[in-house]
Amino acid sequence: MNNHSISRRAVIATLGALGAGAVWAQGVAPRPVAVRFGYQKSSTLTALLKAQGTLEKQLAPLNATLSWHEFTSGLPLLEALNLDNLDISADVADTVPVFAQAAGAELTFIAQEAPSPAAQAIVVREDSPIKTVADLKGKKVGFAKAAGAHYLLIAALEKAGLSFKDIVPAYLTPADGRAAFEKGAIDAWVVWDPFLAAAQHQSKVRVLADGAGIASYQRYYLASTKFAKARPDVLRVVYAELEKTGKWVKQNPKEAAALLSPVWGLDAATIEQANSRRSYAVRPVVADGLTEQQRIADAFFGEKLLPRKLNALDVALFKPGA
Repeated sequence: MNNHSISRRAVIATLGALGAGAVWAQGVAPRPVAVRFGYQKSSTLTALLKAQGTLEKQLAPLNATLSWHEFTSGLPLLEALNLDNLDISADVADTVPVFAQAAGAELTFIAQEAPSPAAQAIVVREDSPIKTVADLKGKKVGFAKAAGAHYLLIAALEKAGLSFKDIVPAYLTPADGRAAFEKGAIDAWVVWDPFLAAAQHQSKVRVLADGAGIASYQRYYLASTKFAKARPDVLRVVYAELEKTGKWVKQNPKEAAALLSPVWGLDAATIEQANSRRSYAVRPVVADGLTEQQRIADAFFGEKLLPRKLNALDVALFKPGA
């Protein structure tokens, strides 16, 4: 057997593991596809893959090219997915798919990051007279609409015997929320990492509550169902690289922080603190794992923030090993 045959067999075997081997084995390359990938600043694993060009390299044998599209938070990201302006979404908080589902989006859950309840929190300025969540009654609270922070606030208020109607909501992007918080235009701010860690390092803040025992804060990677059906081979590669990168971040916290520092414009110590509160444990999404999604959907519907009652299981689930 010559070297050419050996190398061809090796290529086919590799691509077979990625789901493309069958077509290559018949001498037909996968059809070209331009993959539009959306992400936000808190999309840590995606930021690392983008900075290192990892996905571009891994997807090249599948005839897939990537374009990257940054969003301020999860809701506009999934709105773009719903409008067919994106194919894949990097991780968004567990609340965001609920709003996209209510808007009629056909979503496929690619992967889930295991809970990270301490990676988002309700904060006040250090000298604020607000000492407990119950003290937020009548106060102006800033947060991003439909973000995990939104549900954390609702759940924390309920635990304190209040409802969402007891506060004055201010829907703000993380950047606008930070500015409003520092100016004193809002009384409290609900935000997630790395914005939370940045505020803790750069401003005098006090945490009123994080998600412990209130909101588990799982993050989901999604694709449009149309794209998921057309190119499961691409999703298998994306899943494998996310899983690998998540393990690497937890095993190499200082190296990960150093790589992300110029990308995020934050010092490494802030990033290391933020990353320490995220699980980055990437795993398949199973129906039994969506129980909190139903609680989130019911909570938003109960506060009349969703137009209709949802069945959180009415989504497609990608099986990376299939």
